[in-house]
Order: sequence, then structure tokens, then C-alpha cells
Amino acid sequence: METSTAALLFSGLGTAIVIVIAWILMMVVEWVWLKPKKVEKWLRQQGFSGNSYRFLHGDMKDMSAMRIQATAKPISSGADSHGHHNIVPRILPFNHHIITVYGKKSFIWNGPTPMINITDPKMIREILFQYDIFQKPKTNPLAKLLVSGMAIYEGEQWFKARKIVSPAFHHHRLKDMFPSMYWSCNEMISEWKILVSNQNHNSTSHYELDVWPYIQTFTADVISRTAFSSSYEDGRKIFELIRQQIKHFTEITQFSYIPGWRFLPTATKRRKISNYNETRALIRGIINQRLEAIKVGEASKNNDDLLGMLIESNYKEIEEDHGRKKGGMSIEEVIEECKLFYLAGQETTASLLIWAMVLLCMHPSWQALAREEVFQVFGNHKPKFDDLNHLKLVTKILHETLRLYSPIPILNKTTYKETKLGEVSIPPGTGVSLPILMVHRDHEYWGDDAEEFNPDRFSQGVSKASSNNEVSFFPFSWGPRICIGQNFALMEAKLALAMVLQNFSFELSPDYVHAPTLGISVQPQYGAHLILHKI
Repeated sequence: METSTAALLFSGLGTAIVIVIAWILMMVVEWVWLKPKKVEKWLRQQGFSGNSYRFLHGDMKDMSAMRIQATAKPISSGADSHGHHNIVPRILPFNHHIITVYGKKSFIWNGPTPMINITDPKMIREILFQYDIFQKPKTNPLAKLLVSGMAIYEGEQWFKARKIVSPAFHHHRLKDMFPSMYWSCNEMISEWKILVSNQNHNSTSHYELDVWPYIQTFTADVISRTAFSSSYEDGRKIFELIRQQIKHFTEITQFSYIPGWRFLPTATKRRKISNYNETRALIRGIINQRLEAIKVGEASKNNDDLLGMLIESNYKEIEEDHGRKKGGMSIEEVIEECKLFYLAGQETTASLLIWAMVLLCMHPSWQALAREEVFQVFGNHKPKFDDLNHLKLVTKILHETLRLYSPIPILNKTTYKETKLGEVSIPPGTGVSLPILMVHRDHEYWGDDAEEFNPDRFSQGVSKASSNNEVSFFPFSWGPRICIGQNFALMEAKLALAMVLQNFSFELSPDYVHAPTLGISVQPQYGAHLILHKI
């Protein structure tokens, strides 16, 4: 009797295991084959074109190969660099390839997930306005080791973080940060002056320099001063760790098309996790010091930096929520926002500034006009915050730089429920790609000179720069989720470019290689070798 009961139990357990395994297999087959093929049929019926779905990896293998191929050869070098602004095949090679082959109404397979290319400004407006429907794609856990915070939040968590962080970027707060930006830039200018002066002792009137590392150091210093009231030296370790994280992330993404790759315990992933923990520990130490200072009443001198304002705003939010911490941010969330200050604040502004300088080398007549404006506004005096608004031409140059060399070249979103976009019905789980660089160059909206550097197209402001009144210019995204640090970045870039023009004329070195590449932002792959002439 006991033997019979045991046999029945084992038989029932075996049946249950078989049923569970069969169910798991069915779910896997649905995910990697049946659902993608069903969605592909749906998309083709609505006029979209693209490669046929390939089991599991989709187009990812081709994407990786094209990315490697695109960066193998520069666009041009030295004096030949003038006017070569068609960087899309280098920055977004696969998107460019698919749209060239299949047209604007096309899709790409990101593994089993289709990504629809959207270049119509009306649709882009609709997508960016409906942020509750078109959300950030689910973030790879390895990507979270690089950046988190508001950059990936959705729903209530994003709304809470945005509300707490926003006061730090109000106009009067930016004015308070202006002196820190000035001193950071002044240190860079002073260093360049010394280099040129030392060279002048050798009977030459110029100095050749790769300015890219200096620009990165400058923007890093600005974030350290404005976020944590410290110098770049104090924040150097954090920046070194973040730069290592960027390098590791880039290495890992090259193999993202291999199934299960992100789960393998490679040496690069172990270093990435170690760097993540060390970065958090360093930032936690800075935060804990500030919180201790608050307890003993010594925090007032640091309230003007971003961390101080974030803590102050967070406390106010908790008080308004009657002391419940649910209304504020946890210490973990504050750490992630601080990391985001470091990464986004440094990367995007450095990219904008370096390409503005390169463009002014390629187009010296614009450089001369910009310098003339700077001297009209500032003379030989120290720039003032209120006078930045008088730099109309410099502002146009920065906007045209953002059009041609947008730091973030593409935005990706995912639909979390079936929705209508124009005349197109999109199933849930479908991705949408907004190739910023391609929209910024579309001849339909920007004219036949779309690939040319022409700041005058922004003479009547951003809204009238293109022939389309919809969203055809969105380097900082657009709508409710537009980049919260946009004005911070533009103020920093405007001040820095004005101070460089005030002190130097510059041209491309014969050693300069024009090779924009995509890291976290659009950067010069081989640096930016310029020849500086002290004024």
C-alpha cells in the first residue's frame, strides 16, 4: 500500500514537472518566435518594411558588425575636414542603412523586439507628449550600473524625482552657479595661455594641442564645483570610475547580440560591478558628510550647490507629506541622481563644446563673427551672467552645433499598451526609435543645405528654424520629459565658448582626424587636435 502511494506521488510529481517544463518551453517559443512573427505580419500589413525576423538576435548581429565597420575609417583628416558633416552613417550606421534600403517607414529587430523608425515630426511630437504610453525601454541590468535616476524612471517615481530636482535648475539658481562655471573655465584658459606662452619663447606664435581632454576636465570640474562644492581634484576618482564604466559598457554592448552574454561573469563585468560599488560608496560619503553638517548647523555655506539644493528640496517634500518619507527620495535615490549629475552634466556639455570649436575651425568666418560679438558684449572684461543673453550669434552657433552634432543622436521608447500613432496601430511591447541626427538633417524640414553649417537658420529662434512647426529640432528631447539640465548645459557652453573666443583664435591641426563616434555621447574618436593662437 505504501509503495503504491509513493509511486502515485512520484508519478504525479513527474507529471507536474513535465507540465511546468512544457509551459516554460511554450512561453520561450512564444517570446523568441511566435510573437515576433505575429508582430512582423502586423507591421507589414500597415506598410512598414524591414528585414525578416531572425531567430533570437534579429538584426543585432548586423548592428554590431556595422558599428565596428563604421568606426574603422574616419570621415576625413586635417584640411580636408571642411564641411564634412554627414556623420549619420558613422554614428547611426544600421538605422541609416535600414532607412536607406526600406524608407522612412521601416523597422529594426532589437532581438525579438521590433523598433519602428519614426522621423515624422508630428508623430515625434505625439510620442514625446504621451510619455505615459511611450516609455523608456526596460533597462538592461548592466546599463543600470552606469546610469539610473531620473534618466530611467517612469510614472510616480519619475514625477517625484522631477519635482524634487527641478528647483535646483531654476533661473536664480543657475545665476548662483555661474561663478563656479567661470572659475573652472578660467583655469582651463589659464593653462592654455601658459602652454602658448612657453611655446612663444621658442620663437613660434602658436601651440598645437588636443583640446578634447581639457574640455572633458573642464566640464567635469564644473559638475564637481556646482554639484558638490569641490574641485575636480576632489571628484577625480568618481570621474575616473565613471569613465571606466563607460568604456566597460561599450565593450559589453559589442556582444549584446549573443544570447545570455550579459549573464556570463566576465572580467569586464566584474570590474563594472566593482566600479559601481566604489562610485556609490564615494558619493554616499559626500552625502553623509553633508547630512552630518546639517545636523550640527554647518550646511548653510553649501546650500547653493546641487547636492545642497537637492537635500533641501527633498526635506521640504517630506515635510509637505507630513514627515512621511514616501513623499521624498531615499538615500539610494539621491545617490543615483548625483551619479546622473556627474555623467549627463559632463558628457553632453563636453560634446557640445568640442564640436562647436571644431565647427568654428572648419568655418573661420563664423569664428571671426562670433569673436567680434564676444568683444562687443564683454570687451576684455570678465563675463557677467546677465550679459550672456546678449550673445545672440554665439547662441545660434550652439544651436546649429546641436543640430549637426547632437550629443544624444537617438531616443528609444517602448509602447506598454496598444496605441494609435497617426494612422498606425502599434501593438504593446513594440519599440519606437527617434533618430535625432536624421531628423535634424532631413531636407524636407531643413532645406537643401541641411548638411551645411549655417547658424543663421536660427536667426528667428528655434521654433522657426525649420519649415516644420512640429518637433524637428529636439537635441534635449522635448515635451514634459525634456532634459532638466538643458539651460545649465547651454549656459556652461555659452560661457566657455565666449571665454575661448575672447582669448584665442584656433584652427584645425594637420593632425586632426574628423571621426565623430558614439560613446555615451557623440565624441571625437581620435581627439580634437587644434592650433591655438593667443589673442
